Amino acid sequence: MLRFLNQCSRGRGAWLLMAFTAFALEMVALWFQHGMGLKPCVMCIYERAALFGVMGAGIVGAIAPKSPLRFAAIAIWLYSAWEGVRLAYEHTMIQLHPNPFVTCDFAARFPSWLPLDKWLPSVFVASGDCAERSWSFLTFSMPQWMLVIFAAYLAVGVLVLIAQPFKPKRRDLFSR
Repeated sequence: MLRFLNQCSRGRGAWLLMAFTAFALEMVALWFQHGMGLKPCVMCIYERAALFGVMGAGIVGAIAPKSPLRFAAIAIWLYSAWEGVRLAYEHTMIQLHPNPFVTCDFAARFPSWLPLDKWLPSVFVASGDCAERSWSFLTFSMPQWMLVIFAAYLAVGVLVLIAQPFKPKRRDLFSR
């Protein structure tokens, strides 16, 4: 399995698949916001930013999958997935254990060198309440689903990182 993951990490297809899945999840989030009228909270916006990080890692990895740039993509992937797990867990705890003293901010705080809320306000401006459960599927709320999704991204990312020293087998026409 590790040889297979190493081989996949050296091809564009797997990286593009990861970027596409993250892009599809972003489109679903925008559909929830603009199509269904659900208001994203600050934690939702931060989780979106982490998902954009996963998508960016997929794009970086697809640029040159056989070069050392692949390791930068894996680092971006792992960091974004880890932050996504952390944010989704915190958001889940806010929803499962509401407390008037533990709330999220009213507006997202992005660094001055990356003001996403100013550049793309229709995507990165928060207007909802973090403790409100406005949507659920199979009894899981949106942050609980995001926790599962980010955990899957993280688990696969760790396996791909572990697989890097394992060289793919060379297939020979005459070997067994």
